[in-house]
Amino acid sequence: MTERSPMLSAERGRSTALASAFLRGVIAAGLGLGSLAVLVMVLWISSPYPDSGPGGALHVAAGIWLLAHGAELVRTDTLSGVPAPVATVPLLLVLLPVWLAHRAARDAADPDEGRARPSPAGAFCAVTAGYLLVAASAAAYARGGSLSADPDTLVFPAAFVVAGSAAAGVWTAAGRPLGSVPSWAPLWLQEAVARTLFRNRVEALWRSAAAGVMVLLGGGALVVAVGLVWHAQETQQSFLALSGDWAGRFAVLLLALVLVPNAALWGAAYGLGPGFALGTGATVTPLAFAGQPALPHFPLLAAVPDQGPGSLANWAAAVVPVAAGLAVAWFTVRRAVPVPAVREGCWSPRETALVTLLAAVGCGAGTAVLTAMAGGPLGTGALADFGPVWWLTGPAALAWTVVIGVPLALLLRVWRLREPGWAWRRTATEELQEPQEPQQPQVETRPGSDASGGGSSDETAKETVQESAGRRRWWKPTWKRKGKAGDGADEAAVPGAMPGSGSASGVSAPVSVSASRPGGTSRGAAGAAGADGAEAGFEPYDFLPTDPWHDPEAREARWASLKQGSGGLMADFPPDVPSDRAPEPSRSPEPGQGATP
Repeated sequence: MTERSPMLSAERGRSTALASAFLRGVIAAGLGLGSLAVLVMVLWISSPYPDSGPGGALHVAAGIWLLAHGAELVRTDTLSGVPAPVATVPLLLVLLPVWLAHRAARDAADPDEGRARPSPAGAFCAVTAGYLLVAASAAAYARGGSLSADPDTLVFPAAFVVAGSAAAGVWTAAGRPLGSVPSWAPLWLQEAVARTLFRNRVEALWRSAAAGVMVLLGGGALVVAVGLVWHAQETQQSFLALSGDWAGRFAVLLLALVLVPNAALWGAAYGLGPGFALGTGATVTPLAFAGQPALPHFPLLAAVPDQGPGSLANWAAAVVPVAAGLAVAWFTVRRAVPVPAVREGCWSPRETALVTLLAAVGCGAGTAVLTAMAGGPLGTGALADFGPVWWLTGPAALAWTVVIGVPLALLLRVWRLREPGWAWRRTATEELQEPQEPQQPQVETRPGSDASGGGSSDETAKETVQESAGRRRWWKPTWKRKGKAGDGADEAAVPGAMPGSGSASGVSAPVSVSASRPGGTSRGAAGAAGADGAEAGFEPYDFLPTDPWHDPEAREARWASLKQGSGGLMADFPPDVPSDRAPEPSRSPEPGQGATP
């Protein structure tokens, strides 16, 4: 009796998930409206002279909440009796509803474990419907107050802001995929979207565009801060003149804080060149402040420059768009050349320039959208034009970032692909300074040598050979110079040897030197080891040098170099040239050919 069919369970699970998503949208809208209502009620209670009762305060809270979604308000209690529009949206308030709608859609599309998961389209529609239901109720309630919402602006942009935030939440829950291109799109576009390279470039494009917008905002905020400090006295007087009690001053301070992003965009528009309007008859640009402004008393407006032509201090605001172009170029090049001095995997100059250009387009579009929300009319007369003009500020941001960003991106690409420092010189220095364990040549003395003459001669020969073997070569010749042995030829005839050197390739190798004296015999290293046994400290060769070491002409030249450097202590007989690579014991000199002591 209690068993249920799988189809019925699936349908009920899907309905439950959609109902939960709808409820999440209602709760998100209620949290935003309730937060503003609490804040307005606290200010109303703390005010010593409220203009209306609690109902009027709640109507104001509903109107401000709708204004945070981009809806245009209509103020009815004017001195002239003519309703006046209020279209300047405090951008800091926009963050609250956008974040709440985004989080509600994200949690609905990715519920906790054990709960049914709705489809992405179902989660989006349910959350948006729940949120807009509360928004419609608030608009209906605010119609009876002093601040009512214009019905035309409830669809655009208010409903689009809610739908866009919910769509972003569902997209975040799905892992931020790029999606697929419709089937009617060209085949090359479908193939490009399916590639990973295309996705990486799109991600780099959005990051660069966002970086450019953020730099414009930061630079504009810096311009406003400098203006407020420059006109500190006017700012203080304007703040104190608006209200005399602490509750009113606190309300003015909160209003100034939520309008800080607006002021930053005004400063960015000022640095870009188009500037902003202070009424229908006044425009403020870095070049000049012309016309008669309709300037209401407000602390942030005290940062407006003085009337008249601009000075060098005003022109310095052009640093803001220059910094934005630099940011767009830098964030693009970081993806174009991920590893400095490595060309593998880097983008071509054409790809780098194209991505930078598209990022500049995104930066201009984002600046235009934000600028359109940062300003707006505050009346029907002189304040009908108030703030920057979006269709001038957006193209100006595009032009600055394209002119500066694209060439700078190409230059930064070349700079990141360069070899850091004098790479070839450092490499050569490292090779020369590479630590090597020098192999000391072994000098064999005649067994019958005495302490008076033989010892000093052997020590002198040993020092000479060690000195020549310890020297290092500084270059590698590609040619060989040949000389004859025993004729005192130039020592450079040895391939790769320095003057006085006994090495042919720059690496010290064991050398066996035999000295003959009257009344004595001379034996080579191998013969001595075979006949009388290995002497103390003697080790056989553990490796054989390369061919130039055993070359007959190089051997003769090497022997001649050793003989000349020994100061007459070396034997005068010619060296023994072996037929193969194995070292052989040197032959004993003939009688009468030994060196004189």
